[in-house]
Amino acid sequence: MSPMMIELLREAFLETLIMVGVSGVLGAGLGIPLGVLLVTTGPGHILSNKAVNKVVGTIANIIRSTPFIILLVAIIPFTRFVVGTSIGTSAAIVPLTMIAIPFVARLVESSVREVDAGLIEAAQAMGANPVQIVTKVLLPEAMPSIMAGLTITVVSLINYSAMAGAVGGGGLGDLGIRYGYQRFQPEVMAAVIVILIVLVQAVQTTGDWLSRKLNKRAVQKG
Repeated sequence: MSPMMIELLREAFLETLIMVGVSGVLGAGLGIPLGVLLVTTGPGHILSNKAVNKVVGTIANIIRSTPFIILLVAIIPFTRFVVGTSIGTSAAIVPLTMIAIPFVARLVESSVREVDAGLIEAAQAMGANPVQIVTKVLLPEAMPSIMAGLTITVVSLINYSAMAGAVGGGGLGDLGIRYGYQRFQPEVMAAVIVILIVLVQAVQTTGDWLSRKLNKRAVQKG
């Protein structure tokens, strides 16, 4: 493989890291509160509100049910409005973030629902307000499971970022399509696949380790 191609692979790898990193952080930052909101506004919970729960849940379901490649194209006008372009790394971050938010929200919802109701009742008996219950009980107890969910999200974003290359999103997917497929350079496609596999394995291993570590802390604290 030529030095020029190696440099292109390096640049594409960095672009993928930026796309996944930024969209992952934004997705977690907005998705975790939404996931908690979906639980706490549910029937009989600490902030029970049927209307809010229904609206948030419906929006999350609509976005999650839309195939990413369709979402990518459908929100091009919105992407242009936000970042000023519909191609490149910065443009790909917009749909990646939009798909990550409801994905994280539903995973967090599932994790928080697993928290023992007795812990919530005990906190309420001691006079804890809803914010304290969320920050001192729900999130700490659910954190190992949330971390596992965030790991799944990042792995999915890596896959989606490669898919974004089909419409000029940049990154490894774009490089693989332009050189590996359109220019018939199978060694480039093979290199892209290997890099993506290694990246996914690294993310999964790190996420599993963090989840186990958080779980041990929760057990020791309990």
